[in-house]
Amino acid sequence: MSLKSLLAEIQEELKKREKAKEKVQNIMRKVTRLSKQAIFLIHRRHMKEAKDLLGEAKLLFKQLHRICKKYPDMFYSGMVNAAFQEYAEASILAELIEEERFPAPSEIEVPIADYVMGLADVIGEFRRRALDALREGNLLHAEKCLEIMETIYTELMAMEDGYILVPGLRRKCDVARRIIETTRGEVTVEARRSSLEKAIKSLEKKLKGK
Repeated sequence: MSLKSLLAEIQEELKKREKAKEKVQNIMRKVTRLSKQAIFLIHRRHMKEAKDLLGEAKLLFKQLHRICKKYPDMFYSGMVNAAFQEYAEASILAELIEEERFPAPSEIEVPIADYVMGLADVIGEFRRRALDALREGNLLHAEKCLEIMETIYTELMAMEDGYILVPGLRRKCDVARRIIETTRGEVTVEARRSSLEKAIKSLEKKLKGK
């Protein structure tokens, strides 16, 4: 085969690869968008609609796997990782709210490193739920949200070599720690305010009874 023919074949293969790359990028953008929308709907208590969107995202991942069989290196691009992390975050959040359990990476079909990163982001979503609960006067639920946040953070910190094996995890955990500290302070203030309010009402009843 002449060099000209060889380079022509290479050029054709490069074009096919570029088209495959564009497909992967489009799929990952859709997955990220669907996952973000699902998280929004979960917070709005529209769980069925959120689950439907996550189902759509899961089907898109199947398309990704088909493309990456031919171009496996594309599976490890930054955009793919980001989409998996967003999807993992939404899936874990939904399962914790509905079933009060942590789904395994194999269950939601995401790579383990992306699962861990998504799990770290769930802490921020539970802060949002805690704040919503405080605004609604539901201190018990806010405390439960804080407990879940602390559980996730503690277990991530306990992972041996986690920071080394999962790039970016240290930064996420540093952010999560600050989020938890802020939330704990807000929940504590509300708990004291609620306790004081109850004490005042109890005193008022006693005084009226005299």
